[in-house]
Amino acid sequence: MLSAFPSLTVSLPDWMSEVCRPGASFATADERMALVIELARTNVARQTGGPFGAAVFDIETGEVIAPGVNLVVSAHAALAHAEMLAIAVAGRALESFDLGVRATELVSSTEPCAMCLGAIPWSGVRRLVCGARDEDARRIGFDEGDKPADWISLLRTRGIEVVRDVFRSEATAVLEGYARAGGPIYNSRGEE
Repeated sequence: MLSAFPSLTVSLPDWMSEVCRPGASFATADERMALVIELARTNVARQTGGPFGAAVFDIETGEVIAPGVNLVVSAHAALAHAEMLAIAVAGRALESFDLGVRATELVSSTEPCAMCLGAIPWSGVRRLVCGARDEDARRIGFDEGDKPADWISLLRTRGIEVVRDVFRSEATAVLEGYARAGGPIYNSRGEE
């Protein structure tokens, strides 16, 4: 029996600033997606987490405000998805829970799962850019949760632009490589 509840501290991996220099600018959606795919790829190669990367950028300047990678297994925390960490770190960087204090976008190597989808409107980002699709993650066994079929139009109704399929094949290759290497496919109820 626990005598006290454990605290939770989730830190980005030590290698993060090697791949993503704080304050660096990425002018285009392609450059931004290339960065988050490299974050996902490096996370797998360094064995620090799952095959997902994300980052929050200033839309106007292209400055990276905060990166994130999937740390679910290593942090023993189901909420440690790349998007959730990028949003949380961006809030710290901007000293606001509302990322709308600047024109921001969330770039994710894979479309958001149900949890991350729920966080996006609350975060204040104005644009979501995705690489791999939901079905690409599901195909290798990840449980993406129950999402409305019209999730894109629901975000657009809230004023959030959605851009899909940016370097989809490259982002999907990271997912497939992770599965081939035997990376843990967590939260996959279909395997029980």
